Amino acid sequence: MNSLPWPPPLLGVVYAGGVQLGAHALERLGAVERDRVLRGCSTNVDNLAAGRWETLLSSAFTVEEPMPLPYALLLVAVLGYAEYAYGAWWTAGVFLFGHATATLLVYGALRGPADAPTRRALDVGTSYGFNAVLGALTSALPRGPVRTAARVGLLALAALPALKRGRTFTDAGHLAALGIGVGLSLAFDCRSGTKPLKIG
Repeated sequence: MNSLPWPPPLLGVVYAGGVQLGAHALERLGAVERDRVLRGCSTNVDNLAAGRWETLLSSAFTVEEPMPLPYALLLVAVLGYAEYAYGAWWTAGVFLFGHATATLLVYGALRGPADAPTRRALDVGTSYGFNAVLGALTSALPRGPVRTAARVGLLALAALPALKRGRTFTDAGHLAALGIGVGLSLAFDCRSGTKPLKIG
């Protein structure tokens, strides 16, 4: 029987808790000040084109409103399991890499053709990093059909919103982030050779 990990995986709890506290703090600001803070943290086209690259980090710790409880719990569960399986540095690295890379891909796609409202749109939140970690975690599944089916299924689910009418650039960003995570998981598979990845 495996012993419980120590220290326990707390990255997801600390991160989600911090994001929630920040969201509640923003709600206490006036509308003008709240909008100013959100736009200052946003990775929209105007900010990135102006060289405000710090928003690649600040946007991952900012949300427009407190996260719904089911999503917050899912975020904690995914990050917690990733930390348990592969460690805090792995989890944080995949999260931030997926968040930043998906953001830059969206920025590259929107930089030329985007209209003024899209260029100034709010683009903050945890979802890009969450999707990247979720995709990368498929390497923790048993090799073979189960792992392949999970990857294909997740990508198909993420592709549906990106293909529908009325889609937004964040739908494409979610698909890109998940694809980045799955790509990382394939790279992890290659590095691990024929041996299953060790968890715990």
